[in-house]
Amino acid sequence: MSNLMKKNLPENQVHTISPVYDSHSRILILGSFPSVKSREAGFFYGHPQNRFWKVLAGIFQEPVPETIGQKKEFLLGQGIAVWDVIASCVITGSSDSSIRDVIPNDLSTVLEAAPVEKIFCNGGTAHRLYRKYLEPVLHREAEKLPSTSPANAAWSLERLTGEWKRRLRPEEMRTEQAGERNAGQD
Repeated sequence: MSNLMKKNLPENQVHTISPVYDSHSRILILGSFPSVKSREAGFFYGHPQNRFWKVLAGIFQEPVPETIGQKKEFLLGQGIAVWDVIASCVITGSSDSSIRDVIPNDLSTVLEAAPVEKIFCNGGTAHRLYRKYLEPVLHREAEKLPSTSPANAAWSLERLTGEWKRRLRPEEMRTEQAGERNAGQD
């Protein structure tokens, strides 16, 4: 069977990308499930047209990270944890609308190790699945952000960056992180 034909068939997929977090992560951003490009790259938001990294870099006025190491360092430096709602599912290619037979990730690993104050979902599918599978277990609400996916063409990069910045409030995060660092030096 050709790769083109195989790409359009539903397949059971298991999430193999570890979450990114540390003991300073105050914000958790959840996607739905890694795209084909992300699964191939072995890291979150690996599709070159996904605007996730450009949006975050714009918010924090930093260069867009390129390597997996730079991306991890960037996230942790900003107090951001990243993972996905889904641990495994049946999906056709990267199509969120085809997702079925969902098994959610166990977010307790992240939430017990990090002082997460706010949970955000990158897009409507992640938010819908979070509300269905995880909110009843965690008893924590998540806020829906507009998707950085190239499928969300109605939102320009500038509009996405502005909306994400308004919601994430990076100036508050920086002030709190600086206070924690200074307190640790006493």
